[in-house]
Amino acid sequence: MKNTILIVEDEGSLSGYLTKELQFEDFNVLVAANGLAAMETYQAHQNELLLILLDWMLPKLDGMEVLRRIRKHDQVPVIIMTARDYVGDKVAGLDNGADDYITKPFEIEELLARIRVIQRRIENQVEPNQVYQLDDVQLDTKAHRVTNGQEEVTLTHREYDLLQFFLAHPDEVFTRDDLLDQVWGADFLGQQNVVDVYVGYLRNKITTTGASPLIQTVRGVGYKLREPMSDAQK
Repeated sequence: MKNTILIVEDEGSLSGYLTKELQFEDFNVLVAANGLAAMETYQAHQNELLLILLDWMLPKLDGMEVLRRIRKHDQVPVIIMTARDYVGDKVAGLDNGADDYITKPFEIEELLARIRVIQRRIENQVEPNQVYQLDDVQLDTKAHRVTNGQEEVTLTHREYDLLQFFLAHPDEVFTRDDLLDQVWGADFLGQQNVVDVYVGYLRNKITTTGASPLIQTVRGVGYKLREPMSDAQK
């Protein structure tokens, strides 16, 4: 399993501290002090990376631009590190493809817990090549590709995992706690309503115009993937 973490942080004392702590946990660590160096290091080592710890405020190229460039080619997990504690900033980071965020200052135990969530998610991914289909939406695990009709759908890691979980369990109802445990992992430290946020993201990206949402709300319980439409319904 990949075991290398790229730290992108311009504050030397913080990157040095994180390097020491992560190496103590048996991770290989790479460090970049600005956005351009981050892209160069990523391109040279992208096949080795477990995840990227990415500071938002960086010289030469800010963290959001680094994230956007990486997401054009790769879905490597990215945790944003930021001193910005505004909800709008956190949403912007997630919308641009971040898998998680952590607000400075933070305890190393919290960061390690978030890394374990990502490790567990990767370990639990379905290995056999499989293609799921519901109406016009198709998910190909071998190609790690989602299409809606003829159009390719760009999803973050979390959105992809959530969609795959629903597709693997059609017409089953799951509570928010069920989904947090199965998709985010038992160590997830965020709030329960993150499920609602990501279901909303998926609905916007995969619902066919004029059709009912693929992921349906079961009032008072949670969510389920609806049954495929019959030819008469289409």
